[in-house]
Amino acid sequence: MTHRNFVEIIFENPETAIQSYHLSGYSFFAVGMDIGKWSPEKRMNYNLLDAVSRHTIQVFPNSWSAILLTFDNCGMWNLRSEIWDRHYLGQQLYASVISPNRSLKDEYNLPEGVLTCGIVQGMPRPPPFSS
Repeated sequence: MTHRNFVEIIFENPETAIQSYHLSGYSFFAVGMDIGKWSPEKRMNYNLLDAVSRHTIQVFPNSWSAILLTFDNCGMWNLRSEIWDRHYLGQQLYASVISPNRSLKDEYNLPEGVLTCGIVQGMPRPPPFSS
């Protein structure tokens, strides 16, 4: 992630139990939720006028929920399931928001042994920060 990027995150729940997701240390705007699968056309029904600011969002069975946020704090962010056994088994992700100043005052270097996945797996590591 890049400092002050605007991000839309869609959570879909195809299961029969409610799921909750929490973003540590920051709030987001819950802008939409509906039954069924999410599609880009659903954006027309987002609440962009008076969306609720939250840290946790629920996703009802066979439904989706959408959040909008701006990563305006540099550092590491944790988005995780609030169902403890899923959290414990790794249903979470960390997003690194890179400081435009590339300074150790804002963020420490990425640890050497950190595991990556998805589109960043196999990509070159960012250059180390300086003092």
